[in-house]
Amino acid sequence: MTRTDAASPRPEAGPTSGRPAEAADRLATSFGFEEVEPAAKASMVKSVFDSVAGRYDLMNDVMSGGVHRLWKEAMLDWLMPRPGLHYLDVAGGTGDIALRLLERTGGEARVTLVDINASMLAVGRDRALDEGRVAGIDWIAGDAMRLPLPDASVDAFTIAFGIRNVTRIDQALAEARRVLRPGGRFMCLEFSRVFLPLLDRLYDTYSFAVMPMMGRLITGDAESYRYLVESIRRFPDQEAFAALIREAGLEQVRYRNLSGGIAAIHSGWRL
Repeated sequence: MTRTDAASPRPEAGPTSGRPAEAADRLATSFGFEEVEPAAKASMVKSVFDSVAGRYDLMNDVMSGGVHRLWKEAMLDWLMPRPGLHYLDVAGGTGDIALRLLERTGGEARVTLVDINASMLAVGRDRALDEGRVAGIDWIAGDAMRLPLPDASVDAFTIAFGIRNVTRIDQALAEARRVLRPGGRFMCLEFSRVFLPLLDRLYDTYSFAVMPMMGRLITGDAESYRYLVESIRRFPDQEAFAALIREAGLEQVRYRNLSGGIAAIHSGWRL
């Protein structure tokens, strides 16, 4: 495997132009700034989340100062969950979005959580059991590229901070369309491209200098958080990701920037 020159905190950014397929191909061979064989990427990503699963939620709060909670609420505000529907949360990890969906629907919705990482699922399910909130959620170990659900079986598909870790995001997006019913909605919350000149430099400094250090102090693992920082820089910008969503066959694709583009919400529909 080879590593892109990382002398600058912002080496070559993620794909922003060209055909959507080219962006997907490039991401399939990227593990942070390293170039890897696509067949090896999934196990490498799995090792990252195995390492940090027990303190993943704590690190989210520390790294973002709790702002990730506001971003997740913003995604659900746009989705406007309603009782009686079937919601699928992919790469749902410890259940943060799944539990919020249940809360927003008064427990009157079916929520299926799919994540490829058993360690993350175990942490979330155990916590939900301890809090008496496990009812209403199906916890399923599964791959975003090969979802264990029938065609046209869910009313809404959500994924928060997970799609950039999938080997073939074009396949994950195709699966999203496959499992959505006609009229179903796709919602993705993901780190994106900062567009404010001063903020982008501050964010780079914080990301590359501070986040791995905090990862080492809190989880004992700096390298996993270095990968997470690098994977954000490799991910397509807002327009390029929107193009990938359209290429997958979803329509009326829109996005909203959050916190100057640090994160963005993308929305699409299966029509």
